[in-house]
Amino acid sequence: MKINNTAFVSAALVALVAASGCSTTGSNLQTATGDTRPQPVIVQVPVQVSSPALESGCWVQFYSDRNFKGDVATLVGPASLESADKFTGKQLKRRIDSLVTGSKATLRVYEHAMFKDRTMAFGPNSREAGLITKLGIGGEIESLQLDCDS
Repeated sequence: MKINNTAFVSAALVALVAASGCSTTGSNLQTATGDTRPQPVIVQVPVQVSSPALESGCWVQFYSDRNFKGDVATLVGPASLESADKFTGKQLKRRIDSLVTGSKATLRVYEHAMFKDRTMAFGPNSREAGLITKLGIGGEIESLQLDCDS
């Protein structure tokens, strides 16, 4: 049996409000000090956060440490960054040691600005846990291109 969580949570909230606000006995709202204000009720509702940009599958996540650990920076494509010295690339200038690409993302990283010199490509659904070793350029990405497959 499939339960609609939204309907269930809504029904529970309505019942909770009705039960706490419609009492005919004033004494059950009094505290030990005679205060008649209702007690606060905390309701925890699970929330799923999603972004249409991430759902498109054209993104890359960069991790500062091996094996997808440490600080994370997410870039949503299509994007082209000709120099990590620019404001938008300051997070990428730091040491990057692992990355994950989305299902429709193709990432090409370059050793130097303006898409020059040594390069390496990562296709859709790539997971590289040891980027510094694989790149051989110290993990510093100076420029990149993120393309979206259709």
